[in-house]
Amino acid sequence: MSDVTAPPEAQAFTSAERKITLAGLMIVLLLSALDQTIVSTAMPRIAMQLKGLDLYAWVTTAYLLSSTVMVPIYGKLSDIYGRKPILIAGVIIFTLGSWLCGMSGEFNHGVQDGSGMVQLIVFRGVQGLGGGALMISAFTIIADLFPPRERGRFAGLFGGVFGLASILGPVLGGFFTQIPMVNLGPVSFEGWRLIFYINLPLSLLALFMIIVKMPVLTRRVPGKVDWAGAALIAVTFIPFLLALSWGGRDYAWNSPRILELLALSAVGLVGFLFAETRATHPILPLGLFRNPTFTRANFSLLLVSVAFMGVVSFLPLYMQLGLGAKPSESGVAMLPLMLGMIISSVISGRMVSRTGHFKPVLLSGLCILVLGLFLLVQSEPGRPLWDVSWRVFIMGVGLGPTQSLFNLAIQNSVKPQDIGVATASSQFFRQVGSTMGVAIFGTLLTTNLASAAKKISGSLAFKLEDLERLAATRAVGSSQVSAVDQTVQRILTMAIHNMFASGILVLLVAFLLSLTIPGVRLAGRGPQLGGE
Repeated sequence: MSDVTAPPEAQAFTSAERKITLAGLMIVLLLSALDQTIVSTAMPRIAMQLKGLDLYAWVTTAYLLSSTVMVPIYGKLSDIYGRKPILIAGVIIFTLGSWLCGMSGEFNHGVQDGSGMVQLIVFRGVQGLGGGALMISAFTIIADLFPPRERGRFAGLFGGVFGLASILGPVLGGFFTQIPMVNLGPVSFEGWRLIFYINLPLSLLALFMIIVKMPVLTRRVPGKVDWAGAALIAVTFIPFLLALSWGGRDYAWNSPRILELLALSAVGLVGFLFAETRATHPILPLGLFRNPTFTRANFSLLLVSVAFMGVVSFLPLYMQLGLGAKPSESGVAMLPLMLGMIISSVISGRMVSRTGHFKPVLLSGLCILVLGLFLLVQSEPGRPLWDVSWRVFIMGVGLGPTQSLFNLAIQNSVKPQDIGVATASSQFFRQVGSTMGVAIFGTLLTTNLASAAKKISGSLAFKLEDLERLAATRAVGSSQVSAVDQTVQRILTMAIHNMFASGILVLLVAFLLSLTIPGVRLAGRGPQLGGE
């Protein structure tokens, strides 16, 4: 064994304290990952019951917007004040948001004006404010506890937890959605509300372990929060992400509303860059972008997130409408994707810990991911669910390494005092990419539906909202729709395949960019690498 020491915080921890800390962090990560996967399967039923189908995409967008903007802020706060208080605050806010989401529509019970959907969107925003602290805290604390080489093993384990949550999410979401009412003594509520209430016991357990059992990680970096930089991040990215969400769907790309949002985003970006060059303690030190690993890994991660979230967000819609699957069946059909991700994530983490080289494993994963998506594009309409499942399994195998190795490479390339900010940056780029993926691929699907409808039926009167209404009708088991019309199925399949093909192009760009990441060997129980 090497005589070189681990990070200072890790030296103060006993073996029992590390195990308890890891268990608490895995619960926290489970909460964060589960919340991103459990909602999508239930959304058609929720939109129908809350009378807000026109606001369908905003339930996901609200969470992503609030959590994305908060990630770099939490990263800086945790560097200054320590990991534990920030993690506790995040869990508390997330728990409150989960309870409020479950109560959506009950604050004006019986009113059928769609305000219940507005409540859900607002409360998902609150949930995202807390959720932004969960994953960033988990990965940052691992970086505090272990040297780079050992992080590969735990990063793989965390990737497995994310995969487990991704398996449980669609299945539980579909199962809860099909429960008409839950009766707990005098209290009765719709089954879909359980997708939010299930967070409450897990959050309380995590909170207990963190407060009572988790040791305090010492304050790492003196300084103060760059609130001007934090505000300008919001001014930059919220209008930008809103423009991507609305453009081509609610407004034309050249409409005054979209152009105003993009202009505001550009002004915010210029202001942010100006403020960060003059801030004593910048929320995102611009000097980090001179680090080639930091810059290229973050932008590669953004592109992978665009393709991944864009594809996965619309797979349940495709399965439920295009293949006629029930919500629970579409959740089960997603299992191979997550199973492949769990297996490859754990194996890749162990390979990296054993060899110290992350780049070959990462590039192999991207190649397999491109192959899986290509095979998915080749699937034919009318085929059984299993014919899609084996293809998404290959996608999952490729996804596994990307879930942790980009972050591992970034952490390994910066100085110890910048680990919080660097980890926050990777999560920030991941979530920006995810939000962009939902927005861009939604626009692509709308465009592709119109062109496919014109090609197949000679009609342009076919939009994404038509599919959402049909999917919602099928989800509640309405007798008005006994089977999917063959023409609709062909239109949907062509549109989805064209959208997935766009994802292949995005992944190829990510692969080419990843080729340029320096293949630095990870440090073992020795001094951490402080840059390139």
